[in-house]
Amino acid sequence: MPIPDATLVNTPDIEVWPGGLLRARSNRDARALSRAYHVLRRKRDGRYLAAELPEGLLPLVPRLMHEPGIDAALDVLDTLDAHPRRRPHRYSELPLDRLHERLHSLGLDDGYGAGTGLPLVAEPERLALAGFDRYRRPLWLLQPAARAWSHLRQAALRDDVVLEAISGYRSHDYQLGIFERKLARGLGVAEILTVNAAPGYSEHHSGRALDIGTPGEPAAEESFENTDAFAWLRGNAGSHGFVMSYPRDNPHGIVYEPWHWCWAPA
Repeated sequence: MPIPDATLVNTPDIEVWPGGLLRARSNRDARALSRAYHVLRRKRDGRYLAAELPEGLLPLVPRLMHEPGIDAALDVLDTLDAHPRRRPHRYSELPLDRLHERLHSLGLDDGYGAGTGLPLVAEPERLALAGFDRYRRPLWLLQPAARAWSHLRQAALRDDVVLEAISGYRSHDYQLGIFERKLARGLGVAEILTVNAAPGYSEHHSGRALDIGTPGEPAAEESFENTDAFAWLRGNAGSHGFVMSYPRDNPHGIVYEPWHWCWAPA
């Protein structure tokens, strides 16, 4: 079915997705998602909670009304109308009040931000569909960043350079999941922090950053710097508002990431 509104709406616990974008994980999900105007998805683990169908809301989990944050998500559904083009795209952000609890669970406090020079990054309330990444997943960015990314790709194509998005927006919960999976593999927090910013400190939370690749090149590898795509970005990305956030010997202690670029117009 056509996508009724290519906007992702954030609440602290639940994302409100437009229908037609999420992949079904069961036959029941497939039937519901094929007809859904919107889908409620739990941020913590990506579980589908409910689908808004023409005949009403279909719960996809038991005890839906006991889900943390469900009232805020249902309030969002009440504000969405059938004419998304008439609704202004807002740039408000979600509060950061629960983030400190997540950081404390990793043994981190305010000293991490002070030591790295990285600011806390709030999640946007709304994100625009900026196409799809290399893996055919929806790519979410702030609306102006999505527009800038489209212009950047088109400019590269005119010079016979193909740019691919590897990933864009990530929630605080997603970033925490990266840490939890690496901790489960036996890595220490200090080791993980050389590669991944702590939850709440990643530019990906802002909807302005994305990891960029090119066909035939592995994702998020330093070898990207040897490609024509990277050379083109070095010469042209700035005119579209994109900067490479983590060059060699950057002051934040993040490893060199030639693939990571952030929309930060002057």
